[in-house]
Amino acid sequence: MQSKNYREGIALFNQHSFFEAHEVLEDVWRAAPEPERKFLQGLIQVAVALHHHSRGNLVGCRSLLDRARRNLATYPAEYGGVDLGALLESVDRWREALHQGSPAPPLPQLRMAQ
Repeated sequence: MQSKNYREGIALFNQHSFFEAHEVLEDVWRAAPEPERKFLQGLIQVAVALHHHSRGNLVGCRSLLDRARRNLATYPAEYGGVDLGALLESVDRWREALHQGSPAPPLPQLRMAQ
């Protein structure tokens, strides 16, 4: 999962190019074996959710973040080189803000696990 496309998708995500990140990560997802597929699907769902948010589609954003949370919650805190614990904390802050109608928190980052 440390392919050039995987690293490119993470970089695009961290540059807030969420639509582009989703496109690149989807190519990685298509070729991935289980159990990596659900993990990649979760990352893609977060990217698409944030793309929806940027276009004012709050319902789509909420729905995708909820699905992403379910997909990613089954993995350890560090997976695929990503600090998944930090990402899930950020996703939870976003979900809470959206459900409460509060201002959006800072955009999530895909930090690499140390």
